[in-house]
Amino acid sequence: MKFTLSWLKDHLETSATLEQIVAKLSLIGLEVEGVEDPAAKLLPFTVARVIEAKQHPNADRLRVCRVETAQGEVQVVCGAPNARTGMWAVFAPAGSFIPGAGITLTPGVIRGEQSNGMLVSEREMGLSDEHDGIIDLQEPAPIGTPLADILGLNDPVIEVAITPNHAEALGVRAIARDLAAAGLGTLKPLDTSAIAGSYDSPLRWRIESGAAETYCPYVAGRHFRGVKNGPSPKWLQDRLRAIGLRPISALVDITNYVTFDLNRPLHVFDASKVSGDPTMRLARDGEQVLALDGKTYRLDPSILVIADERAPEAIAGIMGGEETGCTEATTEVFLEVAYFDPILVQRAGRKLGVTSDARYRFERGLDPESCRWGVEIAARLILELCGGEASRPVAAGTLPRPEKRVTLRPERVATLGGVAVPAAEQQAILERLGFVVTQRDALLEALVPSWRPDIDGEADLVEEVLRIKGYAAIPAVSLPRGHALPEAVLTETQRRRTQIRQTLAWRGLEEVVTFSFMDGRVAANFGGVPDKLTLDNPISAELDVMRPTILGNLAEAAARNADRGFPDAALFELGSIYRDDTPDGEILTATGLRAGAGSPRHWAGGARPVDAFDAKGDVLAALQMLGAPVDNLVVSTDAPAWYHPGRSGALRLGPTVVAWFGELHPRVARALDLKGPIAAFELFVEAIPKPKASKQGKLKPPPKLPPFQPLVRDFAFLVEAAVPAEKLLRAAKGADRALIVGVEVFDLYQGQGVPAGQKSLALAVTLQPAAATLTDKEIEAVAAKIVAAVTKATGATLRG
Repeated sequence: MKFTLSWLKDHLETSATLEQIVAKLSLIGLEVEGVEDPAAKLLPFTVARVIEAKQHPNADRLRVCRVETAQGEVQVVCGAPNARTGMWAVFAPAGSFIPGAGITLTPGVIRGEQSNGMLVSEREMGLSDEHDGIIDLQEPAPIGTPLADILGLNDPVIEVAITPNHAEALGVRAIARDLAAAGLGTLKPLDTSAIAGSYDSPLRWRIESGAAETYCPYVAGRHFRGVKNGPSPKWLQDRLRAIGLRPISALVDITNYVTFDLNRPLHVFDASKVSGDPTMRLARDGEQVLALDGKTYRLDPSILVIADERAPEAIAGIMGGEETGCTEATTEVFLEVAYFDPILVQRAGRKLGVTSDARYRFERGLDPESCRWGVEIAARLILELCGGEASRPVAAGTLPRPEKRVTLRPERVATLGGVAVPAAEQQAILERLGFVVTQRDALLEALVPSWRPDIDGEADLVEEVLRIKGYAAIPAVSLPRGHALPEAVLTETQRRRTQIRQTLAWRGLEEVVTFSFMDGRVAANFGGVPDKLTLDNPISAELDVMRPTILGNLAEAAARNADRGFPDAALFELGSIYRDDTPDGEILTATGLRAGAGSPRHWAGGARPVDAFDAKGDVLAALQMLGAPVDNLVVSTDAPAWYHPGRSGALRLGPTVVAWFGELHPRVARALDLKGPIAAFELFVEAIPKPKASKQGKLKPPPKLPPFQPLVRDFAFLVEAAVPAEKLLRAAKGADRALIVGVEVFDLYQGQGVPAGQKSLALAVTLQPAAATLTDKEIEAVAAKIVAAVTKATGATLRG
């Protein structure tokens, strides 16, 4: 919502400065989004007099002007045809920014003549498109007078954010009322006195019986004749331009002005173009209307229209029609001031895709009483600016007069709001806001003004008192010592969900959300489901059972992607699977699936297909993020039958299975129409142990970085081919936990030189001394421990 400072002062008698007004607006809940001072960008441009303008000696279309400015006499080369001796113009000195041209002036030489500054046109100032010549001030003004003062462009524009519960603040007067209530001035009276009509209107308002009476319970207006629809006065055009509206004609500008001034949308019809009495009715199927935005809209019976005997002439509450719009030739006018149902207007606007200032206000709820005084306000402006004479008012329907009374217990301001406000002050604040307040048995009974439909109960009155009193008056209260803090908003499971999603997304998987149901034929590939998990009334024949795993849904999604030319898939979903129909049978899992290439094609090497280790890496990354004891995990080879028997495994903490991972069984992949290896994992979130709570007040000490350089020793072991590498890693790391900080497999070899049925595994062991640099003897002792530990745990021997 935008308005100028002078516009606000039309309603508010105040001596407050702009800064005080801006600060107070934000404090009373009308957040100021910006203040634009048009005079600021015009500050360098001042009145100057052309002492002499003579022909440029080296250019036919240029003149050399001697210009008297506030800084003294300067020479300017000017190409304007109207530059002449003795004229009063606007001077821009060197160094000033020209907003219309987007340039910064610098002194220069033009065709051999010095030029220090510029005589500017309206277009160069960004004031209009006029560029036939430089600005020619018809009336002399003191040299050095700012251009903003001459043009009256020294009126700051204020923009405030409007919250849904303060729809009345879409009018300047309501903003002035709030400021007056907050002690920043006095609200000026609004002249809503009746304008006497001199004849009976030839047109009457009608409302079709039925639904239209609900959607438009009341409409009023009057007829005008002998009007002259020329340009609106300068003050009105300036205000509309300041808030971003384009002046059109006096009649149209009046309706826009009242919309923003008083939050009362209006519409005027060219009465000579209306056939018969205008009627509020629902549109018929197939009807169309050419709106004022130049677009034709197709209507249906859910949309309320204003129609004459021929066709719809306006979309009620949203936009008027082109065919009955007012033009410069208009001499007869019929005024519409109506009350429309907010929900109806919102639905129609969304359906048609039309936005307008009228719709924005109607769908938020208007003051029903504005239908009564809006007719008089509009009539007064039309007669003053356009002349002519007005008919007596005409109306149809019954004006809604909702009477709502709310009782306020004065002590509730302190108990709900945290600040004690005397009852008398509460009453005064509410009365300044327009409430009619009576005191009964230490209670305040407030009659809610018609423009505040958002006031429903006592808490709303407390809020009104607090915002006008000032939220800054609420004292800051420290939390008492020993007071228990509220529990965390997110549970441990909710936090884990977020951590898992982030980790898997970082690893390049895309999250999907599928149904909790599955095709029974697909479920059969994953062990099937008990009869109790078969749906009696499925939403689709292909979704007839509760899913026993999410893998089936991800596999189907990957297959659909492949069919559409995207064979490389990396998907995951976090959700529940179902083992039986008991509460314990619902299990939260994070499931992922990779298909196609595990790495993109590259000139240094071909793309490799995904494998079981991709899935294992995804699982371990998620577990590490959750703080699970990854080093204590044991890999077993007892993954379910839908995994490849030689390329899969289970991650266990003791006897508890934390996750399954590996490649899908080729039989399952074929059944799901998937080509190539498919890597997948299933992580059972609730099986992961929760981190131990730290003792209160105990913080982890910062890590101490050892001052000594680590060293790496390599070992190659011969071991039975069936022995997993993990056993060697675990044994080597446990040989000396104080010194050994890392063990990795860096080579696997089977072939010439290695006995049949065995393999060669090479380990890189990192030693990190903490107290002193290791001696050769100490290193050899640790190496012996490593060999002994690996041999004892796996039967491996050191390869020669």
